[in-house]
Amino acid sequence: MSDYELVSNYETLNLYRRGAAAKLELNRPEALNAWNTPLGMELKSAVEVLATDPEVRAVMITGAGRAFSSGADLKDAASERTPSGHLDVYGRLTGRYHPIITGIRTMPKPVIAAVNGVAAGIGASLALASDLILAAESSYFLLAFVNIGLVPDGGSSLLIPSRIGFARAAELALLGERLPAAKALDWGLINQVHPDDQLVRKAEELTERLADGPTNSYAGTKRQLNRWLYDRIDDQLEFEAKIQQEMAESGDFAEGVLAFTEKRKPKFTGR
Repeated sequence: MSDYELVSNYETLNLYRRGAAAKLELNRPEALNAWNTPLGMELKSAVEVLATDPEVRAVMITGAGRAFSSGADLKDAASERTPSGHLDVYGRLTGRYHPIITGIRTMPKPVIAAVNGVAAGIGASLALASDLILAAESSYFLLAFVNIGLVPDGGSSLLIPSRIGFARAAELALLGERLPAAKALDWGLINQVHPDDQLVRKAEELTERLADGPTNSYAGTKRQLNRWLYDRIDDQLEFEAKIQQEMAESGDFAEGVLAFTEKRKPKFTGR
């Protein structure tokens, strides 16, 4: 551990500080930092706090243990249901996940993602919402939605093509295959790749460099990029959530989840 000081210990997060640099660590390593209800709520709160704290001038996000984040915790999500008995993915996305993604994009200071291990589903969206992305050599990105009959959400249908274009975004979304860090760098999805044992140090150094920089300039640059690339992000997030709710009520999703729990290949019917 570096000389960052633990300043807030949530149930599912650790928040560290070193001067004007903050490090936010997802802390459910036993579940590969999958997003359950407490993590979603605490991450939303932490992003809001960091965005408004004038003493914090740069933020780094990473994951404890072997993963950045494996995505949504399906077991936890099963507890939230619509009146018709289906998973309430729309409510979870709009009420909890979307404020995190937009909060990072509008945060008036730079946000760096340090991706270790897997960044899948909403975990990939979290990384891609950041301004700069560093990744470990062994890490990979995965839009796993299609593998259980869902569609990209958390802004990934916008954040990914804005970085790498339609063809590569479609490949990731439709095939649901791993994208290794080296290939992600070659495609322009991320900014840097480092040996696993150097990732945290490199990310901390970059965070501290930005924390010592012209914060107002960084904030202005983010506003410019947001206006050109993400001016309709709220509309796209809402559109994603509506389609995802449709998918959550489909037979293919039920089969995808069942196959996942039974560790077998799903038998999709297109319904």
